[in-house]
Amino acid sequence: MSVIREHTQATLSDAWRTINIDALQEDSSVNFDTSTLHPPLPEASEPEVRQLAGQVRQLLRGGDAEGALRGCLESPVYSNSSELARDAHLQTVIEVLQSIKASDMTPMLQRIYASPGGSECLDVLMKYLYKGMAATSTASGSSAPRTPTRMTPQQTGFSQIGARPGAPTESTGAAMSVLLSWHEKVVEVAGLGCIGRVMTDWRRV
Repeated sequence: MSVIREHTQATLSDAWRTINIDALQEDSSVNFDTSTLHPPLPEASEPEVRQLAGQVRQLLRGGDAEGALRGCLESPVYSNSSELARDAHLQTVIEVLQSIKASDMTPMLQRIYASPGGSECLDVLMKYLYKGMAATSTASGSSAPRTPTRMTPQQTGFSQIGARPGAPTESTGAAMSVLLSWHEKVVEVAGLGCIGRVMTDWRRV
């Protein structure tokens, strides 16, 4: 009985496992660098984002809203860049979206989707729509709205999403309305698969 009792106590102790069996498995993450599973993301600095914003606004002034939208979506700013650069690019995307007429949204999205790399562009657009919605929802519950619900006026000739004095609720509602309208149109063109791809993509804007 004493031998059985000693053996049972030794077996149930926390130090019984002395071999790392995970290291013996060829497919174990211990045997390779998991960071190699993700390709490196292009890093964008804030000056580069500001320069792109200037080019986009120039396209808007020239009447090429589709080119401006493409320019934003083909050069997304991912999470490895600074937060200032990411917020600045989000502001540029929102500015382009609100400058496009509702009647032009679906035809423009269809042309982009049918072009080479168009599916990827609409996936990026969906990412920015969700990011904008999250920022708008956060701002609606605070006294100091953050981008994109309060945007400084630009000399573009296009209306901006901005808060009138004493009307922050109206501003956030207008911003959310623009984003929801685009979300509906993107789903109509790219399908529900677009949402699934955005939710499972490890690249965050």
